[in-house]
Amino acid sequence: MISYKSYIKTVVVIFGFIIVYSCEQEKSPVMDLSGTWQFQMDSLDAGEQEEWYATKLNDTIQLPGSMAENGKGNDITLDTYWMGNMWNDSLWYKSPKYAEYRQPGNIKVSFWLSPEKVYYGPAWYQKEINIPEDWKNKNIFLELERPHWESSLWLDGKKVNSKNSLGTAHIYDLAEFLTPGKHSISLRIDNRIKDIDVGRDAHSISDNTQTNWNGIVGDIQLVAKPQVYIDLVKINPDVEGKEVEVKIQLKNTTGSPQEISLTLDAKGAEELPSKAEKFQIDADREITMRYSMGKNPALWDEFNPNVYQMKLVLKSENSEDSKNVAFGMREFKADGKQFAINGRPVFLRGTLECAIFPLTGYPPTEVEEWKRIFNVIKDHGLNHMRFHSWCPPEAAFIAADKTGIYLQVEASAWATIGDGEPIDEWLYKEAQDILDAYGNHPSFVMMAYGNEPHGDHHKKYLQKFVDHFKEREKTKVFTAGAGWPFMESADYFNSPAPRIQHWAEGLKSIINSKQPQTVFDYDEIVENTSMPLVAHEIGQWCVYPNFKGMSKYTGVLKPKNFEIFQKTLEENHMGQLADSLLLASGKLQALCYKADIEAALRTKNFAGFQLLDLHDFPGQGTALVGVLDAFWGEKGYISPVEYSAFSGETVPLARMEKRIFLNSDTLKASVEIAHYGEKAFKGVVPKWKIEKADGSIFTKGEFSKKDVEIGNGIPLGDVAIPLNKIEKAEQLTLSVTVEDHTNTWDVWVYPEEKKTISNEGTIRVVEKLNASTIDYLKKGGKVLLNITKDDVKSGKGGDIGVGFSSIFWNTSWTNGQKPNTLGILCNPEHPAFNAFPTEYHSNWQWWDAMSNSNAIVLDQFSPNLKPIVRIVDDWFENRRTALIFEVKIGEGKLLISGVDLHTNLSERLEAQQLLYSLKNYMAGDQFDPKVKIAIEDIQSLFNNG
Repeated sequence: MISYKSYIKTVVVIFGFIIVYSCEQEKSPVMDLSGTWQFQMDSLDAGEQEEWYATKLNDTIQLPGSMAENGKGNDITLDTYWMGNMWNDSLWYKSPKYAEYRQPGNIKVSFWLSPEKVYYGPAWYQKEINIPEDWKNKNIFLELERPHWESSLWLDGKKVNSKNSLGTAHIYDLAEFLTPGKHSISLRIDNRIKDIDVGRDAHSISDNTQTNWNGIVGDIQLVAKPQVYIDLVKINPDVEGKEVEVKIQLKNTTGSPQEISLTLDAKGAEELPSKAEKFQIDADREITMRYSMGKNPALWDEFNPNVYQMKLVLKSENSEDSKNVAFGMREFKADGKQFAINGRPVFLRGTLECAIFPLTGYPPTEVEEWKRIFNVIKDHGLNHMRFHSWCPPEAAFIAADKTGIYLQVEASAWATIGDGEPIDEWLYKEAQDILDAYGNHPSFVMMAYGNEPHGDHHKKYLQKFVDHFKEREKTKVFTAGAGWPFMESADYFNSPAPRIQHWAEGLKSIINSKQPQTVFDYDEIVENTSMPLVAHEIGQWCVYPNFKGMSKYTGVLKPKNFEIFQKTLEENHMGQLADSLLLASGKLQALCYKADIEAALRTKNFAGFQLLDLHDFPGQGTALVGVLDAFWGEKGYISPVEYSAFSGETVPLARMEKRIFLNSDTLKASVEIAHYGEKAFKGVVPKWKIEKADGSIFTKGEFSKKDVEIGNGIPLGDVAIPLNKIEKAEQLTLSVTVEDHTNTWDVWVYPEEKKTISNEGTIRVVEKLNASTIDYLKKGGKVLLNITKDDVKSGKGGDIGVGFSSIFWNTSWTNGQKPNTLGILCNPEHPAFNAFPTEYHSNWQWWDAMSNSNAIVLDQFSPNLKPIVRIVDDWFENRRTALIFEVKIGEGKLLISGVDLHTNLSERLEAQQLLYSLKNYMAGDQFDPKVKIAIEDIQSLFNNG
């Protein structure tokens, strides 16, 4: 129990602290305006004409925050105006299957997450302020971090100005308006596209991702500066010269010449001396000073994120001003066809951030949250992030500086440009504002106008845009647009060409048309590109929805699209399979990403890749392309360690012409390495081994000791292993280890001479159900029906595009691009696979089957009919799709294979082995279908019965 004396002492201390704190607050040059503001929606856009800025608004709101966070706005209806193109998503408005979700009280859209509240138009925010006496004769600025979008300011009923930057703070100079005492601030914020059209799908404004919110979500403050003050500071590091060039813009509002002194003082890993110089300034002036960074300046890169703080102190006759600026000693540039950081080659291993923040609907302005995100991508082996058609808040740059992430920033647009519209001029200002605000951050290394430009004159416009900013900014590299166009004067090229699947490519893509192998690369594309080439938006591989993750959506955005998909799954009697469908399709998704990334790493002189995406993209039809969810959380089918094994700084690589072998073959692999670590490896001994599925070692070995320099395409040695000791069908895993970096590849070996199947004569293998076969079945025979591809009727599965890979982006926005499926789901312990080793999901030994098959829809049959091999269907459909299933016909037993097991069979090792395994199963006692189906119902599945 506290004593009375102690109590009095504590009160005195607290009271004294309050007095001191209050005095300090009065002297503070910053006034925080966060908290309660008066508020009013202006849906009729009448506020300006009716002079709302001169009257007290009738509601309140908490800032920083958005209207949606405050429960302000409208409910979603059929008439909701969305900021985003619909493409094929417009089917939601007319498709009968979505009719129940177009009813009042049950509005659920399928194409992106649903905001709790929506609002499109102007809204008013108002607050009373009290300017302290000691701010008299000072320059006072209102700083609004991250308003969305256009802000207009009235002070005491008089209009000050308007601002419309999307990427930087809106800063209003109030020197001529504010005097000590009470004043009224009125802000009108308008989130409509008006004269400046950055594009409805630009992630700076789109409902596809962050939502088209209205509000202010960062710092809101008044800042007082003396009559002579420091404005913009630009720090240009000179790594070779071990110094920085500091360009300082000074403002003199006294109206008379001023004698000033400027002191520079950098703090970092070592103590550095201050440097002071004196100047006379008559009015505004830019001053350049050079500052020595000592004998051994700490350089900044992904491995050593050393950040300096430069304190600038300006003293004039009657005032003092200071500013702290973060910077790094680094040189990032194009070096031939690759990038270099401080003279060392860099391979960009990147992902996108498309402004996906489901809890708030807008990007965080807290450093710790960005550090969390960047640490997640680093855990997955990545070192780079592209901000697709938007620019993040300063917190992201600070976090990237501290974690060592290279950033590509874009000027807030995905637009039609070059046609003389207001967007053309606005983009120059937006880009310059971004460079001025964030350009000192060492993590900010790359810049583009925005995403995938359009317009008849976009290339000519971007030629001037790139030339303009290259001339003014030497610490960044510039490209025209993310995706296109190629431009000789640019520093690098973002190209969609190096991918294993392209838009509209369907089943003709590398991954779906070329048999399993690991030799393809993009050497020819790189050789024909005169600058660093960074692959644009590779991946886009989908996974089945993670319904368990729906509980995470506790903020302003709700996963009602997921609710639609979950309901159709349950209605089709597969709700209990949700987790299995996720895991099985996830394993295939990860396999596709591994193939994509390794192809990039195998390409000599490649500059890097930008994934779409490491985490889910919630819009554009619902694009579940992440191995992580929209919150950067794991889904359970691949760990960061497993992912980084093929995407990290050091990745062993094996080139194999094929992955399916006979035991009479020799497994051959040319092994190399992509090594972009901090230092070269000296005297390493690369090791390899081949393991069986049970973990036992089939064989192992070592390559010769060698030094491994930084780069890729570095040969380690060759593996050539006869497989004649393999006696039965086996899945083997080749692994290569260099230091503590290991990568693996699965291969399959099948016996050339197969054991005779007992009672094989009791099985009839057919391609169609003719009268003789039906009669044989009804009398108790065993039949394997393996159909010819395209024999299944449309509507019964014949119209489903089956391929090996996962779905690309999603079937909605690609208008049904094939494949329309997400791999297989099976029980690997099922006796049908006794001679065809498999996991529960697709792996490369299923490539042939998926490339020569139809899906078969079982929706018309009892849910008790459970396929031996399911095809994981598109979540927009959730059909009970089968690849292989069995039924009872009369007294007979029928196994139906959607896989063609007869065409060109001599050239298809996997098909031979699968056929053998199925026949082996059917010949035994375990082949005993339980579900009885009428033969007419089976015949109704196929063309020509």
